[in-house]
Amino acid sequence: MTDTSSNTTTTTGRFTSTDWQEHPIGAGGTAPRLARARVANDYTGGIEATGTVCEYTLCYATGKTGAFNGLELLTGRLDGRTGGFVIEQRGTFHEDGSVRCAFEVVPDSGTGELTGLRGSGSYVTVPGEPAVSYSFGYHGLG
Repeated sequence: MTDTSSNTTTTTGRFTSTDWQEHPIGAGGTAPRLARARVANDYTGGIEATGTVCEYTLCYATGKTGAFNGLELLTGRLDGRTGGFVIEQRGTFHEDGSVRCAFEVVPDSGTGELTGLRGSGSYVTVPGEPAVSYSFGYHGLG
């Protein structure tokens, strides 16, 4: 779907985490505490990318709630265009197991046919669902 008033294209799809390696930062055990996670995801839909590279820093405010930020390198295809780009993510995780995240393309990180890519998106996880739905609006491609 294209919003012709702003030349923004919106694409959707799903992703699954294929690897999650989390390690405490500093003294652990009590909240608040920090952790670092190295994650790999597989994207389908408008974004097609396998085995992405992602690094998160997490702050556990309690045992089950907190916030995170991170960077993820996606290499593959975006609506049929080949290349790569990096997204910066910022989100929160909640007592019920849900996660809310907003992300934005890091300026000048697009490569190949994705050079010049700009955009932002979001996702919300549903506890117990193995795949996460995302929405991504982008522009800047010729």
